[in-house]
Amino acid sequence: MNYIFEVRMEVRDYECDIEGIVNNAQYIHYCEHTRHLFLKECGLSFAEMHQKGVDAVVARMTLQYKSPLRPDDEFLSCLNLTKEGIKYVFHQDIYRCSDNQLCFRGKIELVCLVNGRLGTSPDYDQAFKRFITP
Repeated sequence: MNYIFEVRMEVRDYECDIEGIVNNAQYIHYCEHTRHLFLKECGLSFAEMHQKGVDAVVARMTLQYKSPLRPDDEFLSCLNLTKEGIKYVFHQDIYRCSDNQLCFRGKIELVCLVNGRLGTSPDYDQAFKRFITP
């Protein structure tokens, strides 16, 4: 599959549970970090947008855990982006680099709060327009 953004990361020991696999909540952190790096790549800062009164917040997540990551595994966190009404929908996959095994698949829906109210953000729309086809 072709993705609009990819970042390579490595599992750290403290991210794993007693079973020696990455704790399920950690995948959400990987996805969030990937989205923040993508935002920077698009020329926006999550912190600066907050200062402007615009907060992109998670409204819904659908998560599928496919194959576990383990300590020291390198992985590729990938994303695609669509827009449904006022929602930005991030389709995020995580692959283990050693065997290209799909480990995680997530659909993360974000909405914008503008000065605390549900709304649209011209800054986000402009930054993402080259990735979203009407």
